[in-house]
Amino acid sequence: MDNLLGILGIGFLLGIKHALEPDHVIAVSTIVGKHKTIWRSSLLGFFWGLGHTLTLLLVFLVLALTKEAISETWSLLFELVVGVMLVYLGIISFRSSHSKKKLSTEKGYKSENRLFLKSMVIGQIHGMAGSAAMTLIALSVVDSIKDAFVYISLFGIGTIIGMLLFTAGLSIPFLLAGQKQTFNRVLGSLASIISVSYGFYYIYTIGFIDGLFFQ
Repeated sequence: MDNLLGILGIGFLLGIKHALEPDHVIAVSTIVGKHKTIWRSSLLGFFWGLGHTLTLLLVFLVLALTKEAISETWSLLFELVVGVMLVYLGIISFRSSHSKKKLSTEKGYKSENRLFLKSMVIGQIHGMAGSAAMTLIALSVVDSIKDAFVYISLFGIGTIIGMLLFTAGLSIPFLLAGQKQTFNRVLGSLASIISVSYGFYYIYTIGFIDGLFFQ
């Protein structure tokens, strides 16, 4: 029992670490500056983690019940989608940062609320990309499907907490900038450029280094 609790505890800590992987933080960085309070910004991290966790659990249950496995090709395809998403998010964020269009208060709140859904979808895409590896890890460290489910759940809670704390911290520079539109635009543009650049690097790695384009 003590050994199992230790394994589950490690899963939770690994979840926090997992939330801070480059592709995760870069994707969320493209939208976190759109909110005006630390609380609402941190919710982006919460919804990202929620989407990520629910997807991991759903895929795990499907694979466990069907006794199937995700092929390497499909796993790489899911990873490729992450790269394409990073490029897309970077481009959209850059256009948004340089847009001169002003929203009314009501429309602004609706736009902010849509970001929560957007963050959750981003988390789901990341979760799908990592589902094959997570399933293998969970089943290799514990002795039953039930314990594996608990392991992934705790891992997911760790990712939620990790990303929530990250988005809260990342929002501080944007909040300090206040109404300084030029500084906000620079921060937004920087996040966008990093997202596009890393997205193309990610696509190159999956396609050529990992060999997806040659299968």
